[in-house]
Amino acid sequence: MIRRLLIRIASLATLIAGAVALFIFSHVSLRAATDPWTPSQTVQPADLMKELGDSKTAPTVVFIGFGRLFNAGHIPGAQNRGMAGSEAGLQELKTWAASLPRSTKLVIYCGCCPMDRCPNVRPAFTALHDLGFTKLRVLLLPTDFAMDWAGKGYPYDRGQ
Repeated sequence: MIRRLLIRIASLATLIAGAVALFIFSHVSLRAATDPWTPSQTVQPADLMKELGDSKTAPTVVFIGFGRLFNAGHIPGAQNRGMAGSEAGLQELKTWAASLPRSTKLVIYCGCCPMDRCPNVRPAFTALHDLGFTKLRVLLLPTDFAMDWAGKGYPYDRGQ
């Protein structure tokens, strides 16, 4: 009797674990399918650091997140262009970008939270892409700026 109960509990636990794994896998696949950028429109932190070391070819780095986070720490030389997840912030970004040549090398990032839940990076990318920027990329910070940039020893500045 107890053995039969243990077998049922183990079977139920296996089914639950499988369902959770299936949900997580399908969620990750769905999230990746909804990103407005392609893999070639992304850049890893180490690669961006190399690019920033060459002043002739360095991209313009644009922070599109919460001002408080920018002040706490941001990539050296990054420009704070507003929180792209809000209508006002998105308009600020578009106004700033309107006068730039469409061939300007841009790298956008936020780093406020896990990238798959970031309220800023997708609207910013879409807006800039729709404006016709041809050298637009997203900095991949899967967890957040603190862990994926500062925590890996890359330099950062504080304040404005």
